[in-house]
Amino acid sequence: MPKSKRNRVVHMTQVSKKTREHKDKLFETIREAVPNYQHVFVISVENMRNTHIQEVRKELNDCRIFLGKTTLMSRALGKTPEEAILENIEKLNPHMSGSVGLLLTNREPAAVLSYLSGVQFADFARAGTVASRGFEIPAGYVMSTGGEVPAEHDVHLGHTIEPELRRLGMPTRMVRGKIVLGEEDGSGDGYTVCKEGDVLDSRQTRLLKLFSVCLSEFAVHVRAYWTAASGEVTVVEPSAGEGAMEE
Repeated sequence: MPKSKRNRVVHMTQVSKKTREHKDKLFETIREAVPNYQHVFVISVENMRNTHIQEVRKELNDCRIFLGKTTLMSRALGKTPEEAILENIEKLNPHMSGSVGLLLTNREPAAVLSYLSGVQFADFARAGTVASRGFEIPAGYVMSTGGEVPAEHDVHLGHTIEPELRRLGMPTRMVRGKIVLGEEDGSGDGYTVCKEGDVLDSRQTRLLKLFSVCLSEFAVHVRAYWTAASGEVTVVEPSAGEGAMEE
Protein backbone atom coordinates (compact mmCIF):
# COMPACT_ATOMS: atom_id res chain seq x y z
CA MET A 1 0.00 0.00 0.00
CA PRO A 2 1.46 3.43 -0.96
CA LYS A 3 2.63 5.64 1.89
CA SER A 4 0.22 8.46 2.65
CA LYS A 5 1.43 11.89 1.57
CA ARG A 6 -0.54 13.49 4.39
CA ASN A 7 1.76 12.26 7.12
CA ARG A 8 4.90 14.24 6.53
CA VAL A 9 7.53 15.42 8.99
CA VAL A 10 8.18 19.16 8.64
CA HIS A 11 11.52 20.24 10.10
CA MET A 12 10.95 23.63 11.70
CA THR A 13 14.67 24.43 11.42
CA GLN A 14 14.04 24.95 7.71
CA VAL A 15 11.32 27.54 8.25
CA SER A 16 12.92 30.96 7.94
CA LYS A 17 9.80 33.12 8.04
CA LYS A 18 10.04 35.78 10.72
CA THR A 19 7.73 35.21 13.68
CA ARG A 20 5.66 37.79 15.57
CA GLU A 21 8.05 37.33 18.49
CA HIS A 22 11.02 38.26 16.27
CA LYS A 23 9.23 41.37 14.99
CA ASP A 24 8.25 42.45 18.50
CA LYS A 25 11.84 42.02 19.65
CA LEU A 26 13.17 44.14 16.77
CA PHE A 27 10.56 46.81 17.54
CA GLU A 28 11.62 46.98 21.19
CA THR A 29 15.33 46.86 20.33
CA ILE A 30 15.01 49.90 18.08
CA ARG A 31 13.04 51.85 20.68
CA GLU A 32 15.57 51.04 23.38
CA ALA A 33 18.61 51.82 21.20
CA VAL A 34 17.57 55.17 19.64
CA PRO A 35 17.85 57.29 22.84
CA ASN A 36 21.47 56.17 23.24
CA TYR A 37 22.61 57.89 20.04
CA GLN A 38 22.91 61.51 18.96
CA HIS A 39 21.98 60.97 15.31
CA VAL A 40 19.54 58.68 13.49
CA PHE A 41 20.07 58.30 9.74
CA VAL A 42 17.62 56.89 7.21
CA ILE A 43 19.75 55.04 4.67
CA SER A 44 18.74 53.43 1.38
CA VAL A 45 20.66 50.41 0.12
CA GLU A 46 21.20 49.91 -3.59
CA ASN A 47 21.70 46.34 -4.84
CA MET A 48 21.70 44.79 -1.37
CA ARG A 49 24.36 42.15 -0.68
CA ASN A 50 24.91 40.64 2.77
CA THR A 51 28.69 40.44 2.33
CA HIS A 52 28.93 44.15 1.55
CA ILE A 53 26.59 45.31 4.33
CA GLN A 54 28.74 43.32 6.76
CA GLU A 55 31.75 45.36 5.60
CA VAL A 56 29.81 48.53 6.41
CA ARG A 57 28.87 47.18 9.84
CA LYS A 58 32.50 46.31 10.50
CA GLU A 59 33.67 49.83 9.64
CA LEU A 60 30.87 51.44 11.69
CA ASN A 61 31.34 49.08 14.63
CA ASP A 62 30.39 51.73 17.19
CA CYS A 63 27.06 52.35 15.44
CA ARG A 64 23.84 50.32 15.07
CA ILE A 65 22.29 49.45 11.73
CA PHE A 66 18.74 48.12 11.48
CA LEU A 67 17.38 46.66 8.25
CA GLY A 68 13.82 45.40 8.40
CA LYS A 69 10.23 46.09 7.49
CA THR A 70 9.74 49.80 6.82
CA THR A 71 6.40 49.87 8.61
CA LEU A 72 7.91 48.25 11.70
CA MET A 73 10.79 50.73 11.85
CA SER A 74 8.36 53.62 11.36
CA ARG A 75 6.18 52.42 14.22
CA ALA A 76 9.25 52.00 16.42
CA LEU A 77 10.17 55.67 15.91
CA GLY A 78 6.57 56.79 16.22
CA LYS A 79 4.36 57.93 13.36
CA THR A 80 2.89 60.98 15.06
CA PRO A 81 4.27 63.60 17.48
CA GLU A 82 2.28 61.91 20.26
CA GLU A 83 3.77 58.48 19.48
CA ALA A 84 7.33 59.69 18.81
CA ILE A 85 9.92 58.33 21.22
CA LEU A 86 11.96 61.55 20.90
CA GLU A 87 11.08 65.08 19.83
CA ASN A 88 10.53 65.48 16.06
CA ILE A 89 11.95 62.06 15.22
CA GLU A 90 8.65 61.16 13.54
CA LYS A 91 9.70 63.58 10.77
CA LEU A 92 11.99 60.84 9.46
CA ASN A 93 8.99 58.75 8.42
CA PRO A 94 8.35 60.46 5.05
CA HIS A 95 11.83 59.33 4.01
CA MET A 96 11.27 55.68 4.92
CA SER A 97 10.10 53.97 1.76
CA GLY A 98 11.62 51.27 -0.41
CA SER A 99 14.80 49.42 0.60
CA VAL A 100 15.81 51.50 3.62
CA GLY A 101 17.25 51.06 7.08
CA LEU A 102 18.20 53.01 10.19
CA LEU A 103 21.75 53.93 11.15
CA LEU A 104 22.21 55.05 14.76
CA THR A 105 25.46 56.83 15.54
CA ASN A 106 27.30 59.24 17.81
CA ARG A 107 29.73 60.14 15.04
CA GLU A 108 29.55 63.57 13.44
CA PRO A 109 27.15 63.61 10.46
CA ALA A 110 29.88 64.95 8.15
CA ALA A 111 32.08 61.93 8.94
CA VAL A 112 29.23 59.47 8.34
CA LEU A 113 28.25 61.14 5.06
CA SER A 114 31.86 61.14 3.91
CA TYR A 115 32.30 57.44 4.62
CA LEU A 116 29.01 56.30 3.08
CA SER A 117 29.59 58.35 -0.08
CA GLY A 118 32.67 56.21 -0.71
CA VAL A 119 30.94 52.86 -0.14
CA GLN A 120 30.75 51.34 -3.62
CA PHE A 121 31.28 47.67 -4.45
CA ALA A 122 31.07 46.38 -8.02
CA ASP A 123 29.14 43.12 -8.23
CA PHE A 124 27.49 40.76 -10.67
CA ALA A 125 23.98 41.77 -11.69
CA ARG A 126 20.98 39.72 -10.63
CA ALA A 127 17.90 38.97 -12.72
CA GLY A 128 15.64 42.02 -12.82
CA THR A 129 18.52 44.52 -12.74
CA VAL A 130 18.52 47.21 -15.43
CA ALA A 131 21.71 47.01 -17.50
CA SER A 132 23.82 50.14 -17.02
CA ARG A 133 25.58 49.50 -20.34
CA GLY A 134 25.62 47.06 -23.23
CA PHE A 135 27.88 44.05 -23.57
CA GLU A 136 28.69 42.36 -26.88
CA ILE A 137 31.10 39.48 -27.47
CA PRO A 138 33.03 39.98 -30.73
CA ALA A 139 33.34 37.29 -33.39
CA GLY A 140 36.45 35.11 -33.44
CA TYR A 141 38.11 33.17 -30.66
CA VAL A 142 36.16 33.70 -27.45
CA MET A 143 38.33 35.23 -24.75
CA SER A 144 37.78 35.05 -20.99
CA THR A 145 36.57 38.67 -20.71
CA GLY A 146 34.57 38.59 -23.96
CA GLY A 147 36.50 41.48 -25.51
CA GLU A 148 36.54 43.72 -22.44
CA VAL A 149 40.33 43.88 -22.65
CA PRO A 150 42.64 43.59 -25.72
CA ALA A 151 43.22 39.98 -26.85
CA GLU A 152 46.97 40.22 -26.19
CA HIS A 153 46.21 40.83 -22.51
CA ASP A 154 43.52 38.13 -22.29
CA VAL A 155 43.36 34.34 -22.39
CA HIS A 156 41.09 31.94 -24.26
CA LEU A 157 37.93 30.96 -22.43
CA GLY A 158 38.18 27.38 -21.13
CA HIS A 159 36.83 24.79 -23.54
CA THR A 160 34.77 23.09 -20.82
CA ILE A 161 32.42 26.09 -20.75
CA GLU A 162 31.43 25.81 -24.42
CA PRO A 163 28.41 23.51 -23.85
CA GLU A 164 27.00 25.99 -21.32
CA LEU A 165 27.48 28.90 -23.74
CA ARG A 166 25.42 27.05 -26.36
CA ARG A 167 22.79 26.21 -23.75
CA LEU A 168 22.57 29.93 -22.94
CA GLY A 169 21.99 30.81 -26.59
CA MET A 170 25.46 31.65 -27.94
CA PRO A 171 26.10 30.06 -31.38
CA THR A 172 29.60 28.87 -30.52
CA ARG A 173 31.63 25.91 -31.82
CA MET A 174 34.91 24.20 -31.03
CA VAL A 175 37.89 24.60 -33.36
CA ARG A 176 41.12 22.83 -32.42
CA GLY A 177 40.24 22.90 -28.74
CA LYS A 178 39.25 26.58 -28.66
CA ILE A 179 35.81 28.21 -28.55
CA VAL A 180 34.91 30.21 -31.65
CA LEU A 181 32.04 32.61 -32.32
CA GLY A 182 31.49 33.33 -36.02
CA GLU A 183 34.71 32.79 -37.97
CA GLU A 184 38.21 32.21 -36.64
CA ASP A 185 39.51 35.36 -38.35
CA GLY A 186 36.99 37.51 -36.50
CA SER A 187 34.55 37.90 -39.38
CA GLY A 188 30.85 37.27 -38.96
CA ASP A 189 28.49 38.41 -36.26
CA GLY A 190 29.35 38.81 -32.62
CA TYR A 191 26.84 38.09 -29.89
CA THR A 192 24.94 40.76 -27.97
CA VAL A 193 24.43 39.67 -24.38
CA CYS A 194 22.56 42.83 -23.39
CA LYS A 195 21.91 46.41 -24.38
CA GLU A 196 21.91 49.44 -22.12
CA GLY A 197 18.54 49.69 -20.41
CA ASP A 198 17.65 46.00 -20.74
CA VAL A 199 15.94 44.37 -17.78
CA LEU A 200 18.27 41.41 -17.37
CA ASP A 201 16.98 37.85 -17.17
CA SER A 202 18.74 34.88 -15.56
CA ARG A 203 20.30 33.80 -18.87
CA GLN A 204 21.90 37.21 -19.43
CA THR A 205 23.16 37.49 -15.84
CA ARG A 206 24.75 34.03 -16.11
CA LEU A 207 26.58 35.03 -19.30
CA LEU A 208 27.77 38.27 -17.71
CA LYS A 209 29.13 36.32 -14.76
CA LEU A 210 30.90 33.79 -17.01
CA PHE A 211 32.76 36.69 -18.62
CA SER A 212 33.38 38.48 -15.28
CA VAL A 213 31.35 41.53 -16.29
CA CYS A 214 29.95 43.45 -13.31
CA LEU A 215 26.95 45.64 -14.13
CA SER A 216 25.71 46.06 -10.57
CA GLU A 217 27.01 48.27 -7.80
CA PHE A 218 26.28 48.09 -4.09
CA ALA A 219 25.94 51.54 -2.56
CA VAL A 220 24.48 53.16 0.55
CA HIS A 221 22.73 56.54 0.29
CA VAL A 222 21.56 58.81 3.08
CA ARG A 223 17.99 60.07 2.74
CA ALA A 224 17.87 62.19 5.90
CA TYR A 225 19.04 62.28 9.49
CA TRP A 226 17.71 63.45 12.86
CA THR A 227 19.90 65.16 15.48
CA ALA A 228 19.09 64.87 19.17
CA ALA A 229 20.67 68.17 20.24
CA SER A 230 18.49 70.29 17.94
CA GLY A 231 15.58 67.93 17.34
CA GLU A 232 15.86 68.76 13.63
CA VAL A 233 15.73 66.54 10.56
CA THR A 234 18.15 67.30 7.75
CA VAL A 235 17.24 66.06 4.27
CA VAL A 236 20.29 64.87 2.33
CA GLU A 237 18.95 62.94 -0.66
CA PRO A 238 15.21 63.23 -1.24
CA SER A 239 13.44 60.01 -2.13
CA ALA A 240 11.12 59.79 -5.13
CA GLY A 241 8.40 62.38 -4.98
CA GLU A 242 10.11 64.61 -2.43
CA GLY A 243 11.31 68.12 -2.95
CA ALA A 244 14.79 69.57 -3.16
CA MET A 245 17.32 69.53 -0.34
CA GLU A 246 16.17 71.35 2.74
CA GLU A 247 16.62 71.47 6.47
